[in-house]
Amino acid sequence: MAQGYRLIGKDFQTPDAIAKVTGQARFAEDYRVDGMLFAKLFLSPMPHGRVRRIDPGPALAMPGVQAVLTPDEVPQVRPPGQPALASEPLFVGEPIAAVAAVDEQTAADAVARLRVDLQPLPFVLDPLESLRPGAPNARSDGNAPARIQEQVRGTAETVTVTGVTTIKWSARDFAGAGPNRLPMGQATEEWSYGDVEGGLAAADLVVDETFVLPNHAHHCQETRTALAYWMNGKLYLHASLQSLMFSVPAVAGVIGIDPSDLVLISVNTGGGFGSKAISYVQLAIPALLAKKTGRPVMLRVSRAEEFYFGGSRPGYQARARVGFRKDGRVTAVDLFVVNDGGAYGYSDYASGFDAASLVYQPPAMRARGISVFTNTPPKTAFRGPGTNQVPLIFEPILDRAARQLDLDRVEIRRVNAPRHDGKIGHDRLAITSSYLPEALDKGAQLFGWGEKKSLSGRRDGPRVTGVGVGTAFHSAGASGFDGLVLIKPDGKLSIHNGMGNLGTLSYAATARVAAEVLGVPWDQVEVHWGDTRRNLPWNAYQAGSNSSFTMTRTNYVAAMDAKQKLQEIAAKDLGGSPADYDVADGRVFQKADPARSLTLAQAAARAIELGGRYSGEELPADLNPLTLRSAQALAGQGLLGVAKDVLPRNGLVPAFASAFAQVEVDTETGHVAIVDAAVVADCGTVLHPTGLWNQLRGGAIQGFGYALSESHLIDRQYGIPLNASLYLSKPPTFLDVPPEIKVGAVDQPDPQNPVGAKGVGEPPMGAAAAAIVSAVEDALGVPFNRTPITPDMILRAVERKAQPFGPLEVNVVA
Repeated sequence: MAQGYRLIGKDFQTPDAIAKVTGQARFAEDYRVDGMLFAKLFLSPMPHGRVRRIDPGPALAMPGVQAVLTPDEVPQVRPPGQPALASEPLFVGEPIAAVAAVDEQTAADAVARLRVDLQPLPFVLDPLESLRPGAPNARSDGNAPARIQEQVRGTAETVTVTGVTTIKWSARDFAGAGPNRLPMGQATEEWSYGDVEGGLAAADLVVDETFVLPNHAHHCQETRTALAYWMNGKLYLHASLQSLMFSVPAVAGVIGIDPSDLVLISVNTGGGFGSKAISYVQLAIPALLAKKTGRPVMLRVSRAEEFYFGGSRPGYQARARVGFRKDGRVTAVDLFVVNDGGAYGYSDYASGFDAASLVYQPPAMRARGISVFTNTPPKTAFRGPGTNQVPLIFEPILDRAARQLDLDRVEIRRVNAPRHDGKIGHDRLAITSSYLPEALDKGAQLFGWGEKKSLSGRRDGPRVTGVGVGTAFHSAGASGFDGLVLIKPDGKLSIHNGMGNLGTLSYAATARVAAEVLGVPWDQVEVHWGDTRRNLPWNAYQAGSNSSFTMTRTNYVAAMDAKQKLQEIAAKDLGGSPADYDVADGRVFQKADPARSLTLAQAAARAIELGGRYSGEELPADLNPLTLRSAQALAGQGLLGVAKDVLPRNGLVPAFASAFAQVEVDTETGHVAIVDAAVVADCGTVLHPTGLWNQLRGGAIQGFGYALSESHLIDRQYGIPLNASLYLSKPPTFLDVPPEIKVGAVDQPDPQNPVGAKGVGEPPMGAAAAAIVSAVEDALGVPFNRTPITPDMILRAVERKAQPFGPLEVNVVA
């Protein structure tokens, strides 16, 4: 763990720990307000339709029903944006209208009384089907998102915006690929570097494979509940969100109000995994119903509703050609991805392209992609968007190349892994650090790879053993946000954190950097978070493995500003220059004579007397307006440390993980038992060991589900999701994981962070999923180009029978 620190790298009790373990922690649906109404939703029963008429009369006639909200009453969005209520529903379960009533049962009964005239429209569930000549489009305005140029009103300037277009591939495109390979027609995004065809031609081995990866849901423990009420012209909104201050402008935009008129409260969130990263359109529904009725409105979303409109990872139909030298070094990559954009066109393949370019460092690479609208649940970011799909394409290819070239599977990854001079993307940007080779070595040692690989294919009755390895990456840090701390006249340190609390504990772990810099004992620290009324700064969104790198920097710069002011005050009062002083143990003291000192309480009182920049009466000009407002509210209450993070950041900040797995595959039932697993992170300096271990284990378990059980299953005739529940979606349970998942970290500092930290939330999932696929293929000696690998797929593969679906078919399960 981190050396030389008092707090960093040590376990601790977070401020919310007692409330959570005693059940006192309050989530959005735990709040109650006098006169509160409950909202329920009318959901589309069909995958694509047009609302011709809504008659709210029978519903409004019911006792206790207060209001009905219809599509023409919500903010209108530019296509392909998602509206809060749809007049052209694009998937089964899309909200069309909402009812507010005195209780949920009355609201639900009223929803059943709404008379909604819906015209069915053609629908499509498979991106490739929509690309065929003459096939239906998922939307009336087209089948693919596109970048278009639009003139700014009143000027000659143009801006690039997302619009909708129609793209159809030719019959020749499909016929030329054959039945088992992805056709590669027109792409909407393409880039390349190096000589791709030359690299493939010079390779000793070329692996050309097509893969199908699933759409699958986030399954957050807390669904997207929200409570809204208006008071004195402001909207008070309790919401289940991953982020807070970064969410304010986006949430205000969804509702159609000025950010200054929004009070956002999200003290605790029961998971998000990207689905609640910044905002979501359903927040407008209770807010607008509350405005319409003049009463508070609670919208509680059911598990099935969360499955319908809560977002999911986009599935891929992908083809990759990868060239290898005899020593396993990649010579070139050619990657094509068809991204299932769902109803509103979300795509994440661009991040996947970058991941492939970094993790395998190909000297030449071509990347092409297209996102296609489908009448399926909307897609959004999901833990490692794009970057966790890529391991399920490339890691199996590395395994197959290793077998054909007679190489160790760990060694072929080490040969290609980036070092500190690694590059990413088509423009070959620099990275800040890479300890992926060390993560592979540490993971192999922790798992016992050298011994366990001899177990490959060992039989015990019907059970066959396999071992596997996987790696993954995600970008892990940003900069340019603000930090805000206050040393109060009682000597306590208040750290104001605006990033959110989705359950990872990082809101508190990153705050400890400020206490470290200022030498304040943790029991003298107060962390403020979760409510915009608590005077919080403009901070990063709590997603994308951003928190550790980004928030340690913001807390560091705020603490350093406070430290400089402490040194200046000490020099004023005790003599000498500010450089003669240091801080520790709740004091600012002279280095040459530590007895000459002020307590932080004394210094804070003195800051109030001095005023100006010391107490926050004068503030830096480069602060975000939201930070400025919070700092102004704290001015005069003590010594204020506030600053924007302008520390150097040269290069992309990468997080990496390696994962290893041992499985037993039952050839009579198709069941895969995970016997052993290990995950190792390259996350820079470890901030909070327990928090990190939980991230690694939780990510690994999600990866197990991604590899073996989770996907969308949609009826092809009616477009209805068939597994809109936890039971049918099959996320892993305690019965599906080994008794212990070994975890570790390289624990080497990133040079672009003042304490060496960087994030790691995403990569464990992709690495673990790839390790499971690797292990199953190792056990059976059979390739699987589709996930999840279900028991029926295994049984058919063992018996050398064809699978019951086409090679490129989607949203199906054996």
